[in-house]
Amino acid sequence: MTKMTLLTGPTLCFDANPLAGPWQDAVRIETDGAVLLADSRIAAVGKAAELRQAHPQAAEQRYDGDHLICPGFVDAHVHYPQTGIIASWGKRLIDWLNDYTFPEEMRLSDADYAQEVATRYLNLTRAHGTTTVASYCTIHPHSVDALFTAAASRDQRIVAGKTCMDRNAPDGLRDTPQSGYDASKALIERWHGKGRATYAITPRFSPTSTPEQLAALGALWGEHPDCLMQTHLSEQTDEVAWVRDLFPQARDYLDTYEAHGLLGERAVYGHAIYLEPREVDRIAEAGAALVHCPTSNTFIGSGLFDMAGLSARHIPVGLATDTGGGSSFSMLRTMAAAYEIGQLRGTPLHAAQLIWLATAGSANSLHLGDKVGSISKGHEADLTVLNLSSTPAIAQRHAQAKDHWESLFATIMMGDDRAIADVWIAGARQT
Repeated sequence: MTKMTLLTGPTLCFDANPLAGPWQDAVRIETDGAVLLADSRIAAVGKAAELRQAHPQAAEQRYDGDHLICPGFVDAHVHYPQTGIIASWGKRLIDWLNDYTFPEEMRLSDADYAQEVATRYLNLTRAHGTTTVASYCTIHPHSVDALFTAAASRDQRIVAGKTCMDRNAPDGLRDTPQSGYDASKALIERWHGKGRATYAITPRFSPTSTPEQLAALGALWGEHPDCLMQTHLSEQTDEVAWVRDLFPQARDYLDTYEAHGLLGERAVYGHAIYLEPREVDRIAEAGAALVHCPTSNTFIGSGLFDMAGLSARHIPVGLATDTGGGSSFSMLRTMAAAYEIGQLRGTPLHAAQLIWLATAGSANSLHLGDKVGSISKGHEADLTVLNLSSTPAIAQRHAQAKDHWESLFATIMMGDDRAIADVWIAGARQT
């Protein structure tokens, strides 16, 4: 028998991309809204009174005007193995990798530890309202199994892949072009498309992969084009210079991927701060996606992402915490950082644009926009309910707000896990 649940209260609805036109025409809040859940999917969206009358058998969960029913947050670029080193002090990217990331990823050579970290990570992010993540794992295939297994146990949508590196990494964290290909292929066969799992072919970034490994992974993607391909691009100036030294024949950083079959519509590039005009043109032509990681970009001193300029080129853009170079598990804090970076560039984002980036925008960048990221009939029932008066500081601002948008903005700027009133994953209320 189908389990019917009716969530009633202010509901966030998307009609279009608020970065592609006036946000007022793209995003709205239905103050007397309702969402009907049928098992794991959204069966209807509408007015509370109408859906209540049409489905009297549904169990109702009411949320008052101090709440907002939203799509579950979608974090489009994370490193779950770095959970334990989040908020480590003061390093640039390359130092961060050598001093924090690589030693911690070595610890995940222990399969039990990998499973512990995967479970801890999903618990922490769920507490912050995140229902979908796209994660890099380590070079160890069991680190991929650990995350997919932990997600499957709670019926959670997940994107992940084995990180591949065959140079410029410590002993114990390097594979080879052949072993990276073979292990990734086996993981694709084991996980991709099973339940709510999507596999992403994952070269960490060009400095840690030889041309031979990049070519092998490009060939693998050619064999499995429905997989995603995730990697890093132009995060810091010294990284870009390093890539230039390592690939003297390349036209630019993107060309180190493009030349080996790693540019396409289902490519997802994290950071993308220091792009050359040719790179922007090719990304736009290919339909590839970029992911903005604002807390990471400020925490390790990377730079300011050009949200307005890249969105104007109709490039899909997602939003991400970039755990653990990013300094928070919270997509609320990530939205706040994106606003601050927009201010520094003279292009501040409205609350409607920020919440879209953290939900539908990220889902679209991962080619999951037909499944998650918006409250739409037929979508998977992943929802996050915000408490717009979760702390005394936020409550007093909420009391002065002229509308829900002012209240939502205050929660974005000041909120944390206390602002998460409820999380629903595949139609099940999480406890």
